[in-house]
Amino acid sequence: MTLFKTTAVVLLVLATAACTNPDRFGAGRDGGAGANAGLGAGMAGSASDPTSPLFFNQTIGDRVLFAVDTSTITPAGQTILDGQAQWLLTNADYRAVIEGHADEQGTREYNLALGQRRANAVREYLVSRGVPSNRLQVTSFGKERPIAICSEESCYAQNRRAVTVLSFSAMTS
Repeated sequence: MTLFKTTAVVLLVLATAACTNPDRFGAGRDGGAGANAGLGAGMAGSASDPTSPLFFNQTIGDRVLFAVDTSTITPAGQTILDGQAQWLLTNADYRAVIEGHADEQGTREYNLALGQRRANAVREYLVSRGVPSNRLQVTSFGKERPIAICSEESCYAQNRRAVTVLSFSAMTS
């Protein structure tokens, strides 16, 4: 049994070593570049493509945060929303649903109303920056969809938010 275990360990080590060979796909032949060097860089739909929803989410930001019991957009939120508005104006084939959220404090009904006020505040801000209102919808989830679950301010702060969710929809005149 010891010989079997030893053999199994040796084979496992050799198989793992073979998997970690950096030259296994010929990367060393082209000065280390490899056949797929740069894959994803600037490609349509990637995070580096300024017309992609992934760029919108990761670079511009898809959410704004709110203070306790308010729907007032902060200066940091305005900066994010200015970027969202510019992106939406440049990429007219996209619509957005703005989701309003609240932390777990308070009743379900109160938080649904607060989430609605937050989503409406974001919508109104985007419209004030030139985004056509017919491309924006709002909904509220209140406290029903937290992204952080704990009974501490650090979690509550993450859950007090409005999230802009994009969908592709070729606009008709």
